[in-house]
Order: sequence, then structure tokens, then C-alpha cells
Amino acid sequence: MAGEERMKDMPHTIILEGREKLSVSGVIDVQSFDEEQVLLETVRGMLVVRGQGLHVERLQLEAGELIVEGEVGCLEYDDSVQPRGGWLSRLFGR
Repeated sequence: MAGEERMKDMPHTIILEGREKLSVSGVIDVQSFDEEQVLLETVRGMLVVRGQGLHVERLQLEAGELIVEGEVGCLEYDDSVQPRGGWLSRLFGR
């Protein structure tokens, strides 16, 4: 739990370069991703990235950083989506 609390204090930034490269900090977890949508849990809430040909170029959860490349069409915070917990907690049923 202490690690999760520390992560909540991380800065959150979004940098979109030419609608082709998206850098996000303050990432807690990646809930799901495919070529059309990436669903992220950030320190500021659930972030939905929509587009075409999306792929995760780099993911460093320890640092809270993510880079997505592809054609980004939409960035939206969606408070109706609930975080599911990390993939390890889902795997072990915690």
C-alpha cells in the first residue's frame, strides 16, 4: 500500500507530438491495450487513448512512464471506468 500512496504523489503530464507519439507520466497501470485503444490508470484517473495503429513503445511502471506510438485521435479521462488493480493482483486474485 505504501508504494501505491507514493505513486499517487507522482506528477502527471501528457505530451502529444504531432498526433503520432504520446508520452504520459503518472501512470499507475495499463488496464488494456490494442491497436485502437489504450486504457491507463493514472494518478489523475482513468485515461482512454483512442486512435489507429497504436502500440506501446515503452512502459516503465516503476517510473510511471508510458510512450504510445501510432495515430492518436482522442484522449479522454473517463471516471466511469473503475481500475481493476495491477496485472499481478488480477493474476493471483488479490
